[in-house]
Order: sequence, then C-alpha cells, then structure tokens
Amino acid sequence: MKIKTFCHVLLLFLAIQLTSCGSKNPANTPETVEEAESAMAKKAKKDAKSAKKAKKEAYKRYWSMQSKSARKSIKKNNKRQKRRAKHLKKSQR
Repeated sequence: MKIKTFCHVLLLFLAIQLTSCGSKNPANTPETVEEAESAMAKKAKKDAKSAKKAKKEAYKRYWSMQSKSARKSIKKNNKRQKRRAKHLKKSQR
C-alpha cells in the first residue's frame, strides 16, 4: 500500500514538473536582440502606464478624503501661485 501511494505521488510530481518546464515552450523567447529589446521596451512602457494610473488614483482618493474647505484652500493657493509665477515671468522680460 505504501509503495503504491509513493508511486502515485511520484507520478503526480512528475506531471507537475513536466507541465511547468520552461524548455517545453521555446516560442516565447525572442530570437534576436532587437526583439528582446522591443519586448523589454513594451514591458517598461506598460509598467510606467500602470504606475502612472495608480498614482493618479491614489491622488484622487487622497483628495476625496479631505474636507471641502481644505480642497478649496489648496485650489485657491495653486491658482494664486500660478498667477504670481505668470506675473514674475512677465516682469523678468
């Protein structure tokens, strides 16, 4: 009985190993350096896009949790700073 169970476990383990073997599917590996670089560039672009989206959502979530007066105050301050920067830029010309 123990030998039979051991054989079943061994067969199950081999089946799992064969299905997860990386050499079984070489079509996913790029053949040239250019293909590898383009794949890496695509991945980097996708990661940057998802990071930017996550940052934007975190920003929105943070400001939605703030009080209305705090949001208005920040908005007024930003507007005032833009106006001041615009006037400073004109005066430096």
